[in-house]
Amino acid sequence: MDWRPELDAIVGARHGGRVAGVLDQLKELDARHPNVAEIAYQLAWTCDTLGQEKEALPWYEKAVALGLPPNELAGALLGLGSTLRVLGQAGRSIAVLRSAKAQFPENREFDVFLALALHDAGGHAEALRLLLEALCDTTEDPGITAYQRALRFYTSKLT
Repeated sequence: MDWRPELDAIVGARHGGRVAGVLDQLKELDARHPNVAEIAYQLAWTCDTLGQEKEALPWYEKAVALGLPPNELAGALLGLGSTLRVLGQAGRSIAVLRSAKAQFPENREFDVFLALALHDAGGHAEALRLLLEALCDTTEDPGITAYQRALRFYTSKLT
């Protein structure tokens, strides 16, 4: 894991707001360590941050294929699913996000991104249902919690 300190320094610079040059540094690190999932994941994330979704896609796929620790895998699957949707591949996005949701049922962000993909694919009722369930399950807003029973009833009637 002689690559880890260098990767941490590069990611730290990106989080510090210094994005210029980070992509090139990550590509150079990947050239020296081509089969490290964490490097591929950071490449994907950086491409996404720069609005380069088309370039991010193969890096996400590589990171997932190589295998990541659970926390990073959840992030990579979310990024992959979101990127696929942005690139107009709603069907693949839905498949990735459904699989991720099954692997990480406690991660409610998958519901929200899956709802976006379902909406893009024409699954408006299911998308709305997912969003309303996530809202009811996670909100602390007193106005919404006061009507949670009614919202859940109406959500169950969406077709």
